[in-house]
Amino acid sequence: MRCPRCKDDNDRVVDSRTSAEGTVIRRRRECLSCYLRYTTYERIEETALRVVKKSGERVSFDRDRVLTGMLRACEKLPVPVEELEMACARVEAHVLEEYDREVPSVVVGSLVMEELRSLDQVAYVRFASVYREFRDVSQFLEELGPMIGHKKPKKPKKKGSDKGGKK
Repeated sequence: MRCPRCKDDNDRVVDSRTSAEGTVIRRRRECLSCYLRYTTYERIEETALRVVKKSGERVSFDRDRVLTGMLRACEKLPVPVEELEMACARVEAHVLEEYDREVPSVVVGSLVMEELRSLDQVAYVRFASVYREFRDVSQFLEELGPMIGHKKPKKPKKKGSDKGGKK
């Protein structure tokens, strides 16, 4: 570290303390040439995660933007906001864990769709229709096919029977 007075880079650390809830280290230094005491702060250098869009444009990852998209997909559906916030946190944690500086928007969209699929199928289809830019009904049906195929249709209950009833 260069001394602010004499610009010499020969100093010693007199005292070190953590501050700002442990995110910063405050160091008192003394220049060994002119004996000036000064304070420096050491912080973790955070590189902001960037999302690479389909167009090639790069934008900062924004958790609120992800949550807003999920809220929009769940509009007027019985999905608690708390569940959406937890799902959004899982998406954010996965992206931050797996990617250092840049993440393709395709990955973020796929993670959001996975979370919505487990929360509400209608919300999932709404999000997928916008995200995948569906152009016609056949694309909706293609997306719904696997979801419909896994569920067995409920058989309607028969109304009334001849056993013990009035005629």
